[in-house]
Amino acid sequence: MSPRRPLAVRAILGVASLRRAQRGPLREQWSIETEALSRILHHYARRSTRLPLSVQRWAIGAMPPPRVPAKVTEVSADGVPGEWITTDGQGTGRVLYYLHGGGYSIGSVASHRPFIARLAQAMGARAFAIDYRLAPEHRFPAQIDDAMTAWRWLMRQGVLPEQVLMAGESAGGGLTMSTLVALRDAGEPMPGAAAIISPWVDLTLSGASIDGNARYDFLSRSVLATYVRRLMGGDDPALPAISTVFAALHDLPPILIQVGEAETLLDDALTLARRLKDARSPVTLHAYPDMIHAFPLMAQLPDAKVALTELADFAREHIRAR
Repeated sequence: MSPRRPLAVRAILGVASLRRAQRGPLREQWSIETEALSRILHHYARRSTRLPLSVQRWAIGAMPPPRVPAKVTEVSADGVPGEWITTDGQGTGRVLYYLHGGGYSIGSVASHRPFIARLAQAMGARAFAIDYRLAPEHRFPAQIDDAMTAWRWLMRQGVLPEQVLMAGESAGGGLTMSTLVALRDAGEPMPGAAAIISPWVDLTLSGASIDGNARYDFLSRSVLATYVRRLMGGDDPALPAISTVFAALHDLPPILIQVGEAETLLDDALTLARRLKDARSPVTLHAYPDMIHAFPLMAQLPDAKVALTELADFAREHIRAR
């Protein structure tokens, strides 16, 4: 006998069921659970930027997904706060270097630790994640500077670059791309491979999917525009250092891109994959039907486990073990 759902969950599913009865399913293939989760995120996110920034930062970690047992060791990576996150089964020598999402102005290692730990465990790796500086207190390029500083620190800890998968979701996926480009341009060692989930790589917001998928996803043009103002101030959001769809993308390591076909940043991922292919950098793109933004982090969604397995398989294929 399955456990009885909490009252709040039953109420949310009831409202979603009533809406479906009146209007039909929002997407034909969505389960009632997927539609309910999508609607909660949709309605909260569109109003979230009216809240104080401190509340927004609290809320992103207020409903953590399932956790795996993990040991956390805080470190200072030449002044950048970070954590080593280790789980059962790690020991292959592989390292996950994770850059969290949150529009460059919310999110933290703490808010993303459950997913980071699950991904590290699936990879058989230990994870290193950082709390890079957030906007608007710290504008571009502080985030890239911190990611670069922490990478250089990591390289001095006896870790080989080919042992590292650099990864991130949303703005963290964009920051991953910015860091790869910066490392290449500086002539410094790059990780063995990178994996980016729902990457935000066009801060000019030119993708048609931002409006085309607005009714399904929780990220909207107005929310994204707020994040751009916080990060860039008066600087040009088309700068290739931050909007890497406009950067030179040659000579980069293998990159896996995961994106949902129902998300607003779908075109960011498709354009990035095309630009990488044109530059002859190795890229694998997997667009998951009916999935929303950053879906692999949401263990409740049906394809989250599939995406996690794909990430782990990609790491085992491209990242050197001990």
